[in-house]
Amino acid sequence: MASVVEVTGKTVADALSSALRQLGCTEDEVDYEVLEAPSKGFLGLFGVKPAKIKVTKKDAVVQPAAPVEQETVAAEPVREESAAVEVEAPAEEKMVRVSAEEQLARAENFLREVFAAMNLEVNWQQSDSEEGVVFNLEGENLGILIGKHGQTLDSLQYLTNLAANRGVAEDRVRVIIDIEGYRARREETLMRLAGHLAEKACRIGEEVHLEPMNRHERKIIHMALQDNRRVSTYSAGEEPRRYVVIVPRRRRSRRRDYEAQERYNED
Repeated sequence: MASVVEVTGKTVADALSSALRQLGCTEDEVDYEVLEAPSKGFLGLFGVKPAKIKVTKKDAVVQPAAPVEQETVAAEPVREESAAVEVEAPAEEKMVRVSAEEQLARAENFLREVFAAMNLEVNWQQSDSEEGVVFNLEGENLGILIGKHGQTLDSLQYLTNLAANRGVAEDRVRVIIDIEGYRARREETLMRLAGHLAEKACRIGEEVHLEPMNRHERKIIHMALQDNRRVSTYSAGEEPRRYVVIVPRRRRSRRRDYEAQERYNED
């Protein structure tokens, strides 16, 4: 039976358990070395790597070779001249001017690498907007790139901008990643939600707290209700759990509600 094995597993513990089964011994009877640590990959979607370890039985000790007698030979002294060695410090990454075309090329290359790693066939249409350059992605089964409420899409957009603007000092290009018009549909949904919740706040006379949102979506809610004279809005909480609060301008008085209920009971 082998006394040294190399195995892989989802985690180091899984790999070790597999190795112990192969060697037919317990953990106390082996030594192991982690050759490769596990990796969750990019966004947990691709590039996942298992753990790889080398396990050796403790009784599998390599006997040292017998010493070989050698004749001692007097060597002539060698004069060593000390020389000053100059070590060049690593240069810091320099901020340079990069054209908008080059930045967009970087973004495209990054996206191609991501989609190739995920085995996705994706095409995109590029257009300019007031907020930046929009890459509208098209293809099949792209829901995995959107995620819950667009969280995965936002992460992909963030990383794409990092790749495009690396080392750029100024005039950075802002890349906006969209998938078949998802962001426009999401904006419409949020605007309708803002209207419904504003009506609810006015009806019950109390604040309404929305679910946590990113900065862009909170802005949509604020903009949707900025002209509504019956409510006001503000953001509360800490990132990434920051949320919007809708406040009715005329709050219901708890005292009036109590007195009204008392009169109803008397009647």
